[in-house]
Amino acid sequence: MTHSANPNFRQDVAASFDKQRAMRLIRATLPAIEQGATEIHVPHWDGIEQQHGFVHGGVVGMIADAAAGFAAMTMTPAGASVLTVEYKLNFLAPADGEKLIARGQVVRRGRTLIVTKAEVFVVKNEAEALCALMQQTIIVVQKTER
Repeated sequence: MTHSANPNFRQDVAASFDKQRAMRLIRATLPAIEQGATEIHVPHWDGIEQQHGFVHGGVVGMIADAAAGFAAMTMTPAGASVLTVEYKLNFLAPADGEKLIARGQVVRRGRTLIVTKAEVFVVKNEAEALCALMQQTIIVVQKTER
């Protein structure tokens, strides 16, 4: 993997994650930030369940999008940010376990567009099982004054 153009990418990604109120709403954490990869954890609790008791697919998509997006952000220049252009998510199994882990990874970095992927695992009885797979396109947004 090519080195990040931002030597402070860990701090910048963590600060951006902390600004996302939606992540706090679902009780998400960001325990891993590496160059080209991040990991988001969400406990399974009744506030994010759908009618069958599984974690709602919208939450699964939300953490896949965020994990892959933050993985892309680790590869951008200082002061730049990222936005999702599109993603395709396949649900492979119900999100039924004690917690979810979304692992995002950069597949190909370009100057303007970054292609990423995310795998979402459900953890049940300490065993991980893949429940969703996502491919995503990210656009790099240079710092602008508002």
